[in-house]
Amino acid sequence: MFVDQAKIYIKAGDGGDGAVSFHREKYVAAGGPDGGDGGKGGDVIFKVDDNISNLIDFRYKKKYVAEKGQNGGAKNSYGRSADDLVIKVPRGTVIKDADTGRILADMSADEPVVVAHGGKGGRGNAHFATSTRQIPRFAKPGFRGEEFNVQLELKLLADVGLVGFPNVGKSTLISVVSAAKPKIANYHFTTLTPVLGVVKVGEERSFVMADIPGLIEGASEGVGLGHEFLRHVERCRLIVHVVDVSGIEGRDPIEDFEAINKELANFSEELAEAPQIVAANKSDMATDEQKQRFKEYIDDLGLPCYEISAATTQGTQELIYGVNEKLAELPPVKRFEAQPLTKEEVERKNTNNREFSITVEDGVYFVEADWLYDILRVADMDDYSSLQYFQNVLVSSGIIRKLEAMGIKEGDTVAVFDFEFEYIP
Repeated sequence: MFVDQAKIYIKAGDGGDGAVSFHREKYVAAGGPDGGDGGKGGDVIFKVDDNISNLIDFRYKKKYVAEKGQNGGAKNSYGRSADDLVIKVPRGTVIKDADTGRILADMSADEPVVVAHGGKGGRGNAHFATSTRQIPRFAKPGFRGEEFNVQLELKLLADVGLVGFPNVGKSTLISVVSAAKPKIANYHFTTLTPVLGVVKVGEERSFVMADIPGLIEGASEGVGLGHEFLRHVERCRLIVHVVDVSGIEGRDPIEDFEAINKELANFSEELAEAPQIVAANKSDMATDEQKQRFKEYIDDLGLPCYEISAATTQGTQELIYGVNEKLAELPPVKRFEAQPLTKEEVERKNTNNREFSITVEDGVYFVEADWLYDILRVADMDDYSSLQYFQNVLVSSGIIRKLEAMGIKEGDTVAVFDFEFEYIP
């Protein structure tokens, strides 16, 4: 089974929590705080593996979570940073944020790419000792790792893409000009998955050709195989449009040519404007009038046209040399650049880090904020300095300001998870 799309969830590891600890040693009366920092959470890294040909593995496993950093320890011991999670994908995989469509990475090169960064470790209580706060009984939690729902799309890396109606001879053509061995039969949709072949030109030159499963008119509305495989042509530097010039199946080759180009345009305007070379296939079965009519039509469009017979290899060498010469004039295979966050997304992301909501029920103000849970975990609410630290967080995050705007009065109860306190202005 050939799978070229998958949606998975990835999460980098959270940072380890800072430790709350105090130095204990014989004959040392007041050793002071010595809680160490937490370790960094593991990154989620994507890496190209040329032994993988499609994304079928991601159909069965859809959740990938990196390890959490180790918590800090006593005696200023730093927590161990977690190992990174490496996910292997086939070359040519484009990774997108499934929620926004933003491109996160294009896995075309050999270098691994960090897609989700692990959270930094929290600071231990040793960092919070001051002349007036000598025994801090709180530490900072580790930062949370980045998480994404990502869309994986395999876009094959090929210099040349073969397009055309089913049964026009694309598979036969790639089989005679390269070592690829696709299934060949005299019926429509014999080729159900893209096929790659390396075409050698002389001793030192070569290029990669992709046989794309046949399109038919109406593919953009889901007819036939639809547009499912056209993403594999997006990277191609050159399109070779194969047409059955003999009309042996009762279709007009000019109408076929126009119909396929219309489907390309429906899929992508950029793809419709890509350079094309036309291969008038099955010319050995066509009449001179048929060949002349089609060639004049293509010449009027200003496109190169080669009369070939893939089954007998007639004209295939001339076509390959023509393709090679055209490729020499074109830029390299397309790479998709990772897209930075927009200004609005950055602002939303920063806001989301301190999102909260407040509801009032029976005179109790319930504060809901996921990020506050981490702070409560590492704070000792029976300790004055911890309580003071927690109060500063409520003020800096805007929670106190929101409570006041909602009309809270002195003595009213505020509930944050299972911690309740009276409001004192």
